Amino acid sequence: MLRRYLLSLSLLAVLVLLYLQISTPLSLSQQLAQALAPSDDSLENLTFSLAVLPRLLMALLVGAAMGLSGSLLQQLTQNRLVSPMTIGVSSGAWVGLLCLSAVAPTLVTSHGEWAALCGAVLAVGVVLLIAGRDGIAGLPMVLAGMAMNLLLGAVAAAILLIDHQQSRGVSVWGAGDLGQIDWYFVSWLWPKLAVGALLIMFAPRPLALLQLGSRAAQARGLNLWPVLLGLFLSALWLSAVSITAVGLIGFIGLIAPNLARLLGARTPRDELLYSSLVGMLVLLGSDILALLLTNFLGDLVPTGATAALIGAPALLWLLRRKLAAKDLRSLSLMGTSTRGLAVRLRWTLPLMVCLTLLLSLCVNRSLDGWLLEWPSSLVWSLRWPRVLTAVAAGSGLAVAGLLLQRLLRNPLASPDILGITAGAALAVMLILLVAGNNLFWLKAPLAAFSGSMIVLGLLLVLGRRHDYAPGVMVLVGIALGALLNTGLQFCLVKASGDSLALLGWLAGSTYRVSAGQSVGLAVGVALLSVLSLSFQRALTLISMDEGTARSRGLEVRRVRLVLLVLAALLCALVTSLLGPVAFVGLLAPHMAALFGARRVVAQLWLAAVLGGLLMLIADWLGRTMIFPLQVPVGIVASVLCGLYFVYLLVRQRWL
Repeated sequence: MLRRYLLSLSLLAVLVLLYLQISTPLSLSQQLAQALAPSDDSLENLTFSLAVLPRLLMALLVGAAMGLSGSLLQQLTQNRLVSPMTIGVSSGAWVGLLCLSAVAPTLVTSHGEWAALCGAVLAVGVVLLIAGRDGIAGLPMVLAGMAMNLLLGAVAAAILLIDHQQSRGVSVWGAGDLGQIDWYFVSWLWPKLAVGALLIMFAPRPLALLQLGSRAAQARGLNLWPVLLGLFLSALWLSAVSITAVGLIGFIGLIAPNLARLLGARTPRDELLYSSLVGMLVLLGSDILALLLTNFLGDLVPTGATAALIGAPALLWLLRRKLAAKDLRSLSLMGTSTRGLAVRLRWTLPLMVCLTLLLSLCVNRSLDGWLLEWPSSLVWSLRWPRVLTAVAAGSGLAVAGLLLQRLLRNPLASPDILGITAGAALAVMLILLVAGNNLFWLKAPLAAFSGSMIVLGLLLVLGRRHDYAPGVMVLVGIALGALLNTGLQFCLVKASGDSLALLGWLAGSTYRVSAGQSVGLAVGVALLSVLSLSFQRALTLISMDEGTARSRGLEVRRVRLVLLVLAALLCALVTSLLGPVAFVGLLAPHMAALFGARRVVAQLWLAAVLGGLLMLIADWLGRTMIFPLQVPVGIVASVLCGLYFVYLLVRQRWL
């Protein structure tokens, strides 16, 4: 054990020296002299004292805190895939900070850690409510955290967009920025991390007892629930104060404990201590990579992006090794409804469609208040392309989600969950950087389709080992999505002013869509949906079992490839025009099943209708709720559908 610590400390020393060499032109002797006797006689000395050294210490402090927090959470839950990122701690803390910034921005620097802690506690509370006691140690905990991350990510995007005056520059902070201009945050952070030393001293005994089981721990005198609550809150506190200081930096809390165990950490105290050391190594290495890329590209590259660049492949490796057999079982989200509800839907669905169309077209806000009137010719010319685009986009995503869920026999499959929309968005940004704006809207669908197909291919290759088990496919999608979003951040770093104008497109917007584009999208979605209907028999057989499908004479591989191409085309059409939208492709097929649509044809058309209605309602809300400002439909749809999806998960667990 001593040899392991000595080698790790030696590697840390090498990384520190490498960091100092690339961060300042000062020689080592000059750096030592400046550290011992600071002087401000030159810009290099001043930069070294107020920027380079504080950033180095911040990387070490935050890396240790995130590694310790991840180890504590994993030991408490006995779940090797749990971390502040995977169970919603980081996204909850980030939303808490953004809410405080919107309400009282002056309190963020002085009391922001409490807002972050409240957000983290609320997010984890919902995750625990969804997973239940039996799901904490398995995949349901991580899947519930995934749902919270998607939902809170949409909420954070909405806050940043609405409160744009207060949020200027905060997006870099949200991407994880270790840059410092003085010693303020270092002196602010380190006393708050003192709880980590107490954890290393006093937490190992209760953690060791918890490994024996709750009953055995109580029999040996452990006051179970107060200890669990105290340790859990301590882990959340470490993450909350770190996020307050430097923003979102994911994967450190996931990688460090697993590497610590891989390298020989066995006892609870050894794992806590060594995870802290590994966290320092990983975050400092990520920061060095960020500095090298910043120097090479000439633009700021956030440390959080490089941490994701390292962490996403690590998550892919971990899920292939650490998933237990029980995690590979089939997943179910909700049951279908009774026949009575399906019969009532025949009367209520047309009414829902008519009311939603009237709401979208005739109910609006102006400077004089709410208006209820048929739009004028000018307003109509501006509004009908938005309405048609929203309906077509929602229907296309719903059909794509249904195809993926049937093909993979995975109730959690959808273009956003599996990372397909992230691949399409990255491909669109790459074609923009390479080809510029010339004929961009003609090239974008082809680029989006290529990105979608590449991600689908990776999903099929990486999921083959576990026979495309639902849990594995979802986790592969999460990892690929994180990796692709990192690439998207790099593209935005190098983007020109015209490219940055597409940030609204990344949020999913309809207000810049022309009439021709909306008609083209609607026609494309309609044709692909009708083509999907011709494969109803194949979808029915594949969704039952591949053996059954082959016994009925179906060429499973060829049909699956064709249907995956159809799903990718639908995703590419919507993403290239509207931008990435979350949850609609996941939720609409389940809503159709909930309304009684069990067969492929009924579920497909009903999911398409419900997806269109969801997007139409989201577009109307985005247009009216903060008038005269507008919120992109993608954000509103993600928040609305995400809230309903979380409700369904909680309802399934407790009802």
